[in-house]
Amino acid sequence: MDAAERTIYAARLRPHRSLTRAQGQAFVVMFALAAAAVSAPFFAMGAWPVVGFLGLDALAMWAALALSFRAARAYEDVSVTPIELALEKVSARGARRSWRFNPVWVRLERETHEAYGLRRLSLVSRGQAVEFGGFLGPDEKATVARDVSAALEEARRGPVFG
Repeated sequence: MDAAERTIYAARLRPHRSLTRAQGQAFVVMFALAAAAVSAPFFAMGAWPVVGFLGLDALAMWAALALSFRAARAYEDVSVTPIELALEKVSARGARRSWRFNPVWVRLERETHEAYGLRRLSLVSRGQAVEFGGFLGPDEKATVARDVSAALEEARRGPVFG
């Protein structure tokens, strides 16, 4: 492999989800069963609208989790070689946007909040700024910032031949 094409850093950034898809489905089933158990006495007493409202709650829970898992399909790829920093953002719908930067001229900007921590990461070059990792938490952003900064420093030293 050519020294100029050697990958110094590569990462796929994904939104965090607390539940797997199977866990989310199990949660919705348990929620629906609990709603049915709670609504059964009301139905027996003739207060049948309670069943409908609790059913709507279960449906809303399913829809919220479905939307959350759909949004989790989005990701961002960041890679650094001695001659290029590449950023590709892929939306949940599959739309792709790509940026290419010269690692010598790009700078990593960090926006930090006193109480919250690292709030925003951006790559800036020639007046163009591209935010990335917006869905990451402050600690994850700090880790990515540290790794990308180290990779940019190595890239600025140039390829090592031999």
